Amino acid sequence: MTTVFLTGATGTMGFAGMQEILRFPDNYQLRILARPSKKNKELLAPLAANHPQLTIIWGDLTKYEDVLRGVEGADIVLHVGGMVSPQADYRPKATLKTNITAAQNITRAVLAQPEDKQPKVVYIGSVAQMGDRREPLHWGRTGDPICVSAYDHYGLTKAAAERIITDSGIKQWVSLRQSGILYPAILKNYDPIMFHVPIRGVLEWATVEDSGRLLERVCRDQVPAKFWNNYYNIGSGAEYRLSNYEFECLLLDAIGCPKPEKIFNANWFTTRNFHGMWYIDGDKLENYLHFRANVPVKEYFAQMAKAPSLPAGIKFAAKTRIARLFPHCVKAAMWFMANSYEHGTQWWIKQSTKEQNTKNKERAQKRISAYYGTLDAYRAIPDWNHMDLSHPSEQPVLLNHGYDESKEVESLTDAELQQAAAFRGGKYLGNDTWQDAEGRTFKASRRLILLGGHWSPYDMPFPYEGQQETPRPWHWDKVAKQNPFFAQLWTPLHDADEDNMYGPEIFEGWEK
Repeated sequence: MTTVFLTGATGTMGFAGMQEILRFPDNYQLRILARPSKKNKELLAPLAANHPQLTIIWGDLTKYEDVLRGVEGADIVLHVGGMVSPQADYRPKATLKTNITAAQNITRAVLAQPEDKQPKVVYIGSVAQMGDRREPLHWGRTGDPICVSAYDHYGLTKAAAERIITDSGIKQWVSLRQSGILYPAILKNYDPIMFHVPIRGVLEWATVEDSGRLLERVCRDQVPAKFWNNYYNIGSGAEYRLSNYEFECLLLDAIGCPKPEKIFNANWFTTRNFHGMWYIDGDKLENYLHFRANVPVKEYFAQMAKAPSLPAGIKFAAKTRIARLFPHCVKAAMWFMANSYEHGTQWWIKQSTKEQNTKNKERAQKRISAYYGTLDAYRAIPDWNHMDLSHPSEQPVLLNHGYDESKEVESLTDAELQQAAAFRGGKYLGNDTWQDAEGRTFKASRRLILLGGHWSPYDMPFPYEGQQETPRPWHWDKVAKQNPFFAQLWTPLHDADEDNMYGPEIFEGWEK
C-alpha cells in the first residue's frame, strides 16, 4: 500500500488527481492538505465520508508544521498546490509568498525524514516558466532557457519553486511542467487576461482527465528508476496542439458563440509576452506513464459544453446557439472587458495616451512596451481580414543546449561543463559552482542547468535566499546580450535596439 501526500487537492488538477487515486482503494492511502474554508469543507465532505483511505489535513501550505504532517510517513509527495492565474496576476505578493514558501516547506519536510524513508517528490511546474515562444520558435523542449514573461508573477514563482525543489538534495524528484488545462469551467472564464494571449501564439493543451491520470500513474511502483531526477512537459499530444486562434474558435463554438472575428477586435489581443509552445519532447512523459485518453479535440470541447458542473445559462447557450443571433451583444460585453479593468489591453492604451503624467500612465506604457513593443506597433496590428490565421508551422526549430546531448549529464567532464557554461556567457568553476557573465558565482547542479534550462539566479526578477521582498526588474534584453544560450530564444523575437526593464513596481497595486 502506497501512502501519497497530495497538495492542491481542491484545485483543478489536484482534484482530478485525487479522484483518480481514490479509484484504487487497494493501492493507496491518500493524504491531502486543504485550507479549512467553508467551500473546501463542503467540497471534501462527501469524499471523506465515502473513502476511508482518504485523510484530510486541515492546514496551510505556508505553515511548515502542516506540511510536515503530510510528509511524515509518505512514500510519495505530489506537490500540485499553490496560487495560479488569474488570481496570481492580481495578488503578486501573495503568490510570491505562497508558492515559494510552499516549495521551501516541502523541501524542508522531505529532507527531515530518515534517508531510507525519504519520499519521492513530484513537482508540478508550468509552461509559463518558458515564456514567449512565438514563431518560428513555437516548438520547445525541456532544457530550453527559462524565460518568464514580464509581469508573469505565477511563472516567476513556478520557476523559483522548481529550482528550490529539484536542486535541494532530495534523492528522487521529478518536475512535470503543466500546460494549459482544458476543463469545463474554462468555458465560463471571463477575465481581461483573456486578451493577453497573442492570436498567433500556440499551446499544447492537457485535458483535466489526462492530468488526473498522470498524477495516479506517477505513483505506481512500475515507474522505472531512470524516470526520476528529470524534467518533463505535460501535454495531451498532437491533437491538442492548437494556435490561440484555433483554440478561440473551438471554445466559442462549444458555447454557441460566433467566431472570434464577430465578437472581438483583432487589436484587443496582445502580440507577444505571453507563454505557450508545442512540445518536441511531449511524448516522453506519455511513453513512461501512458496517461493520455486521445479523445479527438473537437469531441472533447463538445463534451465540456455538456458537463453537469456548468451553469445552466452556458449549457442553454451551447445547445440553442442563441448568441449567434446577437453577436453585437456579445461583442459589447467583450469590449467592456477589454476596456474597463486595469488588466484590460484597451485600458492600457487609453491610460498611456492621457496628457497628465501619472503612475498609471507610466505603468500602462510599460505594459504596451512588454506586450506590443511600441504604441506604433499596436496601431499597425491588421484587422481580421488581413491577419494571418493559418496553422503555424509543424516544423520544429531546436535550440542548441550547448553540450553533447547524446551523453548522460552525469558523465560530462569538467571541460564539457566549461563549454556549456561559456555558451551561457559564464564559467564552470567545479564542484557544482558556476559564474555568470557579470562574475557572480552560484551553486547549481548540472541537471538543473542542462536538463532544466535554468541559469544564474541573479538574472531572475527577484532574489532567492529569503530576499524576495526586494524584487529586481525583468531585464531579459541585457541578459541576451551576455548569454548566447538565452539570446537564441530572445533575439529573434525582439528588436535589436530594445533595452527594456519591467518592474519592480509590479509588486504594488495599480492606483485606482
